[in-house]
Amino acid sequence: MQIDLRTVSIKPLRQTYDNVARRIGADKPASRYQEGTLDAQATANFHYRPLWDPDHELFDVTRTAIKMADWYAFKDPRQLYYGTYTLARARMQETAEGDFEFVESRGLAAALPEVTRKLALDVLLPLRHVEWGANMNNSFICAYGYGTAITQPCIYQAMDHLGIAQYLTRTGLLLENEAALDAAKQAWLADPKWQELRRYVEDSFVVTDWFELFVAQNLVLDGLLYPLVYEHIDNALSAQGGPTVSMLTRFQSEWFGETRKWVDASIKTAAVESMENKTLLSQWAKQYRDKAAAALAPLARHALGEQADAVMAELQEEFNARAAKAGLAL
Repeated sequence: MQIDLRTVSIKPLRQTYDNVARRIGADKPASRYQEGTLDAQATANFHYRPLWDPDHELFDVTRTAIKMADWYAFKDPRQLYYGTYTLARARMQETAEGDFEFVESRGLAAALPEVTRKLALDVLLPLRHVEWGANMNNSFICAYGYGTAITQPCIYQAMDHLGIAQYLTRTGLLLENEAALDAAKQAWLADPKWQELRRYVEDSFVVTDWFELFVAQNLVLDGLLYPLVYEHIDNALSAQGGPTVSMLTRFQSEWFGETRKWVDASIKTAAVESMENKTLLSQWAKQYRDKAAAALAPLARHALGEQADAVMAELQEEFNARAAKAGLAL
């Protein structure tokens, strides 16, 4: 018996789902990101308005003062949907686990100078509460925002902040023990250098405009806090005791470098939509920049001493340049 093998090309009857085809064309294959994002937002059959907010539908474009002709104009340059997100974070987690294992197995935490270890605990552990606040805020944006193109990455952002809080907890346990976590909580509640930042975080919980909250949290607070803590203060810690703390916080540094691209792209998309959007976004960014800078200044002075004022001025200049590049006028 002779068997002949041949290749048969079968043309699919349709390339993608109708809701995606209406946007990209019926004959064009869609990426998994497009299929998991475009027009996935529920728009009809809500049955009744929520009893706790009868002025709005469950999903309502009027929950923010920002106006968009198409809420799917937002694009994530990382092209993250659930599959690619989990794979990307799994790779980063493998690196972080390796760093923690290396520090622990070599006894590098115990070898840190006492002044370096204390400063690291003083600066890093209360930030667990900031990260929890960021998780809450991005969960709010996902719940009340409009359009999967922007709400989907916000829930990833929320879970990232929760993961960072857990890494900070592990850092505290590695550098000391459970008592360090209790001390950090008391510092967050009572230490004067943390109270303005605590005020910023708690005030953000009552911001009802979800895009304003996006600016306050993802653009401004993260945009000033991460360079301060994981660049400038990290450099100061490394100068005192070597790269041990840097290894324990590498996830945060790499994560911020990745996510700021998405934040900037989202702000730019909203700003170019209309002059009204640009004016409002610029107003929010300036308002929260000033508040966040004032809130972070005591932390900078505690960690950096006489260099703090120069560092904070530099951070604000860098933030202004970043905002301008994203289309804002500060």
